[in-house]
Amino acid sequence: MEISPALRAAARRSLSLPAEALSAECDEEFFIASGPGGQHRNKTESGVRLVHRPTGVTVTATERRSQAQNRSAALTRLRERLQVLSHVPRRRVATKPTRGSRERRLTEKRHTSERKAGRRDLE
Repeated sequence: MEISPALRAAARRSLSLPAEALSAECDEEFFIASGPGGQHRNKTESGVRLVHRPTGVTVTATERRSQAQNRSAALTRLRERLQVLSHVPRRRVATKPTRGSRERRLTEKRHTSERKAGRRDLE
């Protein structure tokens, strides 16, 4: 998947923001998280979903019973996703095989061919 330069730039810019400003760029949604945790978890909206508007990245955190702890976990996760999104892979440069490696490969092929030809003579 090719990532557009504008999306990379938005992710890079958002990474430099403090937590409050990054949180302001997100749509926060709270929901009832399922799983272990008893009545407190099953009746309260402690799950947090963050949607980063500039990039469209969505993260959720439901592992804690506290909404505040889940919010900080979601922000941490969002920073990790933005870090991955902003990474620019190094351009690969094609190189030719060296003369020595070419000679070694051909010598090995010749050796294998002679070994197989030797087997044919025995039959």
